[in-house]
Amino acid sequence: MSLACCIPVLECVYCLACARWAWQRCLYSAGHDSETWGLASADEFEPVPRLCRLILAVYEDDLDHPQWAPPGGYGINPRWVVHRKTYEDTHGRAPTYLIYLDHDHAEVTLAIRGLHMAKESDYAMLLDNRLGKRKFDGGYVHNGLLEAAEWLFDAECDFLRDLLEKNPNYALTLTGHSLGSGVAAMLAMVAVQNRERLGNVERKRIRCFAIAPARCMSLNLAVRYADVINSVVLQDDFLPRTATPLEDIFKSLFCLPCQLCLRCMKDTCIPEYVKLRDPRRLYAPGRLYHIVERKPFRCGRFPPVVRTAVPVDGRFEHIVLSCNATTDHAIIWIERESQRALDLQLIAEGGSGAWRFPHSRGWSGKGRLQRAQQGA
Repeated sequence: MSLACCIPVLECVYCLACARWAWQRCLYSAGHDSETWGLASADEFEPVPRLCRLILAVYEDDLDHPQWAPPGGYGINPRWVVHRKTYEDTHGRAPTYLIYLDHDHAEVTLAIRGLHMAKESDYAMLLDNRLGKRKFDGGYVHNGLLEAAEWLFDAECDFLRDLLEKNPNYALTLTGHSLGSGVAAMLAMVAVQNRERLGNVERKRIRCFAIAPARCMSLNLAVRYADVINSVVLQDDFLPRTATPLEDIFKSLFCLPCQLCLRCMKDTCIPEYVKLRDPRRLYAPGRLYHIVERKPFRCGRFPPVVRTAVPVDGRFEHIVLSCNATTDHAIIWIERESQRALDLQLIAEGGSGAWRFPHSRGWSGKGRLQRAQQGA
């Protein structure tokens, strides 16, 4: 009799625990991930919007007659595109990419596109991994992304070395979006480990901007290469927060939102110190830049703020249950909001900085300043 009386009580406790979990998850905002981080300066964040536009340019077949250019254009000179490879050229070993000799910013830039939904080779690259399968420089990395980076480095290192030797004051900038960001991050580590093949280029001349990156390297590597690799995340983007191996997501019978919800429930029950204890667990690479533009229970977008840090605890460990979790992954939104954020940073620093980068979208400094003030 006493046992039977306890059953309703246990059911009530269980229901209350589930309700409390759901309430906490609904209240959790992406802004909580970076609320203790410092604000990024305009100087360090300046490359992000123009590199986003360069990644978008990889999707064009003819840059002299672009079809998908964002407002204001790509802001690049088509004659400075010195190398370009398609899927036919790479034989599926790496995504499409181009090499751009940016004389305005003294950079040799290699930009890699994101996942091609119609290419089986891209899916094979993502699925070629298993937790702890591949070691690199004392840590663990995503096997498929590293193999793509190694192939790309072998294919282009001689060409890149010639460009760097002809332009000794130029930096080597590697960038990509989504799948391409993972390849770019792996490529940055490979380049640092093989600098002699690039003409003994200094480590400080190599840098990477991973836009909406996948979790592709262990925590020790993510921190160790924070001086080279920078990750850019827009608000609720699901991919840098998805600790589930990518092959599990694409092989799952559940839809992506269901998979994210299930992963969210699992991660909530695992303490932070348990996650950090596993050296094979993969994380978003390098220094993190988080673009925050929405607030809980507030409609619409707000003037974006960029926070940055090299965190250890709480490195995008929580899935955000948001209707924007997938749209914030789109490169077109990241380009738009990063440009707004940069304009606002220039205003916050006194407005004088707005004239330093007038060529980034073909606008005058005054026009950029007025546009940012209107957006604010």
